[in-house]
Amino acid sequence: MVKKSRAKKSRLAKKIKQNRRIPMLAILKTHRKIQQNKFARDWKHKKLRIKD
Repeated sequence: MVKKSRAKKSRLAKKIKQNRRIPMLAILKTHRKIQQNKFARDWKHKKLRIKD
């Protein structure tokens, strides 16, 4: 059984936080110039390349 190292777990946590959508307040504040999150990814189409 493989356990995640602390460094790998923190990197995965960062990627989870980056995968959220942009808040509606930010979209309205920029007058819809920023609508998408450039870090957002789909689990099926883009794989993470995280080292141990």
